[in-house]
Amino acid sequence: MFHVKLSLFSQTKQLEQKIDAMLDKIIEAAMVFKKASDVFLKEKRSTTYRKLSKEIKTIEHDADGLRREIENRLYTQNLIPDFRGNILELVENLDKVINEFDDVAHKFYIEQPEIDPRYHERFRELVGQVCECAENLAMAARAFFRDLPAVRDYAKKVYWLEHESDKTTAALKEAVFDSDLELAHKLQLESFLSEVADIADLAENCIDQLLIYVIKRDI
Repeated sequence: MFHVKLSLFSQTKQLEQKIDAMLDKIIEAAMVFKKASDVFLKEKRSTTYRKLSKEIKTIEHDADGLRREIENRLYTQNLIPDFRGNILELVENLDKVINEFDDVAHKFYIEQPEIDPRYHERFRELVGQVCECAENLAMAARAFFRDLPAVRDYAKKVYWLEHESDKTTAALKEAVFDSDLELAHKLQLESFLSEVADIADLAENCIDQLLIYVIKRDI
């Protein structure tokens, strides 16, 4: 159907720029988190990790500001009334993904879990999967406003990556609990693995809702 590629932003250029900026923040958070995780495995709470953790915090702070600006514009200027509620909900859920990147990075900084080198490769794999999952969520959300059919393509990638991250998490947890580590250490690592995996879960939840919005736009 020809109408599905029409942009929702025909007269709302400033709102478009704000939403684009927020989607950029998700991609930035994912990239910095991936780099920070790798640094942590090599250096733990080093000066470099501290800087990267603060960078994620800044991204999270900026995203919060963008979310408030988007909400304010949608309400005070009565923009896109037919989809205003959906856009508000979407923006709030996108913000939760960024918040999770910040929360996990900060928890690593505070608790400094000892991750045995035998788990490094699989841990990097997990981080890569959840970061790519978040990045594809951002691209799906961007497509929602400009190229509706493309949303489903990105959604498939998010679902696949979330499923892969579940498998990687399960394999890592099994390896940890089969090891000779102390129980407290095992439980700490299990908690961290779950929190990293939660990033992909949040992205999947966003996609679930986004696909419902797609159906509403497509009617």
